[in-house]
Amino acid sequence: MSQAPISSVPPAEAPAHDENQLIAERRDKLKALREMQKQGGAIAFPNDFKPADKAAELFASHGQTSKEALEAAPVRASVAGRMMLKRVMGKASFATLQDASLGESGGRIQIYLNNDSVGEAVHAAFKHWDLGDIVAAEGVVFRTGKGELTIHADSIRLLTKSLRPLPDKFHGLHDQEMKYRQRYVDLMTDEATRRRFVVRSQALSTLREFMVSHGFLEVETPMLHPIPGGANARPFETHHNALDQQMFLRIAPELYLKRLLVGGFDRVFEINRNFRNEGISVRHNPEFTMMEFYAAYWNYQDLMDFNEQLIRHVVKQVHGDTPLTYNGQPVDVMSPFERLTIRQAILKYTEAGDQVDSAEWLIPQLKKLGLSEAKHQLSQRSLASLQVLYFEETVEEKLWNPTFIMDHPTEISPLARANDANPDVTERFELYITGREFGNAFSELNDAEDQAARFHAQVASKDGGDDEAMHFDADFIRALEYGMPPAGGCGIGIDRLMMLLTDSSSIRDVILFPALRREA
Repeated sequence: MSQAPISSVPPAEAPAHDENQLIAERRDKLKALREMQKQGGAIAFPNDFKPADKAAELFASHGQTSKEALEAAPVRASVAGRMMLKRVMGKASFATLQDASLGESGGRIQIYLNNDSVGEAVHAAFKHWDLGDIVAAEGVVFRTGKGELTIHADSIRLLTKSLRPLPDKFHGLHDQEMKYRQRYVDLMTDEATRRRFVVRSQALSTLREFMVSHGFLEVETPMLHPIPGGANARPFETHHNALDQQMFLRIAPELYLKRLLVGGFDRVFEINRNFRNEGISVRHNPEFTMMEFYAAYWNYQDLMDFNEQLIRHVVKQVHGDTPLTYNGQPVDVMSPFERLTIRQAILKYTEAGDQVDSAEWLIPQLKKLGLSEAKHQLSQRSLASLQVLYFEETVEEKLWNPTFIMDHPTEISPLARANDANPDVTERFELYITGREFGNAFSELNDAEDQAARFHAQVASKDGGDDEAMHFDADFIRALEYGMPPAGGCGIGIDRLMMLLTDSSSIRDVILFPALRREA
């Protein structure tokens, strides 16, 4: 990787648009460092230090070692991190460095230095360093009179000069939007944020290991699609210059993954980004992570069994024996997940009774709940479709413990296999936990002629004004005509799963860089 020469760095006098006096003072300090470098002094931004230790490792190894034992058998340590605390006391000083480790120490270790250990000149320079600077230190581990594990530094260096002060005296960002917009500051000042994304990474690794251990092959499919498909959603559009054609960011990988079943892979999965040009809320981000997987010779009953195992396994790996809670309420993932049809869920959680089977009763009720004829075309919907709307408005938020909601109408499930006993509904379920949808799955439709007819119906809906209806994908029909084995497929919202695992109230809390309106 090439690096611009120091001479190409903008002069310190060139201010940032939001520069204030504190930033100006830090720029002056950097300017002085550059001048010293020109005169043969230390490099302003050195890149030759290799820390041998992490704070968490030091505490794990020596956190229980007595002061006397450390003095009897000296241990040297070499660390680097961001300076989060600093106390200058004449000929001696203390600093706290924070590195990427976590553990009980939160990735922080205290440094002690004085004129005798590092020299008067170095100590004098240290006194001008700022909170936020990245510092290297080497020395002997000891305990202070108050018992705090500390490194008595005999070498200390400034590695990176921070030009911006840490927010609110290192207590972190309090403006929620600023935490999302400047995630880098949020991460350096809020240990809970760092832990949340460590948990996310660990959970994703656990998911992958679980899938591979059950015979699934991880694959990658295109992010740019010539035809958006695999879900009912509004896509992002772009233009491919080399091909000179309109392209779409994928809304789902489903149709490509099922092509792989046709090709002969029995079990495939993919964890990757999807993009839907729709609303933003505490549950929705236009760019989000999904895991989709497909297994030949499975049906939706097999998928429900597998989902239970998968969710339970990930929770146990992340939380151990600690009971899972969300927003202060327990969530029982260890008991068998309840399985209800849409109609059964309405009967269980509302007072609708047998009236749920009457479109004449449902339409006025839906209007009372705020749904309009103009937007939702209530009078043109089937009874099953009206029941789905009523379920979403009245039942969904009440499904706290894991619940599979089964048998969705065929008309709104264009890729799912119809139930042999009742073709008006499909072998499909959605998984709900804490009142929100976590997954969508079904026995796959592998009848090429039936799929073509359903695509045509979707095109008719699109022509009628439904901008979320699917396009006709002729190549996918061609693939099905070669023959796809009977199969089951499922999509799990990874971001919502991470919200559950980390007890986060907003999807933005579990996405490192969520979508935000551009700064003015």
